[in-house]
Amino acid sequence: MEPDHGATSRAWSWRHAVAKSGLPPITRLVLHTLGLKMDATGGSCYPPISELVELSGLDKKTILKHLDIAEQAGWIEVTQHGFRGQKWKRNEYVARWPGRDLTGTAANVAEEQGGGSAPPPFEDAVLGEGGGTAPPPCAQKVVEMTPEGGGNGSMKVVEQLHQDKILPANSPNNSPVAAAKPGDCSNSDFKKINLAFKRWFPTWPNYDRSSDTAARKAWFALTDDQRAACIDKTPAFIEWAGKSRCTFAAVYLQDRAWEKMPDTAQPVQTHGVAKVCGKLWMGTRLEALFDEPTGRFVITTFEERQIASGAISREGLLRQKRRDHGWPLVSRMHDLARRNEPFVTALALMPHVSDFQKVERGTPLLDAWRRLHERRGWLFVDGLRDWNYFPPIADGADDLDAAVEAALEHFKTKISKERTNDAA
Repeated sequence: MEPDHGATSRAWSWRHAVAKSGLPPITRLVLHTLGLKMDATGGSCYPPISELVELSGLDKKTILKHLDIAEQAGWIEVTQHGFRGQKWKRNEYVARWPGRDLTGTAANVAEEQGGGSAPPPFEDAVLGEGGGTAPPPCAQKVVEMTPEGGGNGSMKVVEQLHQDKILPANSPNNSPVAAAKPGDCSNSDFKKINLAFKRWFPTWPNYDRSSDTAARKAWFALTDDQRAACIDKTPAFIEWAGKSRCTFAAVYLQDRAWEKMPDTAQPVQTHGVAKVCGKLWMGTRLEALFDEPTGRFVITTFEERQIASGAISREGLLRQKRRDHGWPLVSRMHDLARRNEPFVTALALMPHVSDFQKVERGTPLLDAWRRLHERRGWLFVDGLRDWNYFPPIADGADDLDAAVEAALEHFKTKISKERTNDAA
């Protein structure tokens, strides 16, 4: 079969557009590393962060930071890809051009967690304002000439260029601000509005089945007052309409559905931002750790060589990987905390964590909680804050290890009873 030169040139043009972009050098390195895992069309790929760390030589925190920069700038689209019958997800990455693909329909929409089907195609097309779907690539070919041998001598034809290759890499209209919201918008305003969206979006009932791109575009199309009203009234709307009747997030935003809600409906806040190492954050974290680990991980070729040489043991490596990746929610909470990004969660645990006690760094009590995590193979909270909140222990306890075990079991029993009552 003859190769698809148009597809190959799309991947080529994306890599070269990234190289000529105004992105920070580290961001460009991360995107070039990600490009190694993409197919010829720049389509979907699912590399774990650990693999990007290995290929780029950068640490995990840097990789996550610059993937976020690239996503916000419009050079990649990041979605979560769920696998049927499993609870964990992996990020899906697709190459994008700022100002062109951000206004079009996302390609290769993956099946969501639990085996559900992808959102219908009209969801990304809800918002016609701003140019709509990107036009198909021009069929015209352009011949690129380059000096033979790299010098200033005779010219030779290198290859035929797809029209995508001559797209301006840094056109003034290609900024994520211009793509997301018509009119002028300063960089600081964009960051503020985008942060508000990232806090609001996870509170929507079916946000994991809604298009992040379409919802963000609808969010930026609102005025400041409309966004404030949306944040304030969304909990009451969900309570009034019922979760099962909630439509896609982009449709809700475009229709400004909260304005059609009866005045008699009272706002009920069901979700909120949990402060890192605070009562709700720690309670949510401990509740997740009570479940069996569901995260997946692999042993790399380099690690196999270390095991063979006796530098590390397979048992110790597996224990470490289970601790760091076994509970995806806990890993995500720690990643967000290190990146100073908000973690939004349900407020149902608030009554059960109200008595949590503050434990400061360097105290014997914190050491006892650390030993408990080590015994159970759990990731601890070292380095996040100077203080943490844990279930209260009995006054005057002599054996702190026994006291923290008892406090943890009491908390587990308390929330288990609540869950049983809710199910009944």
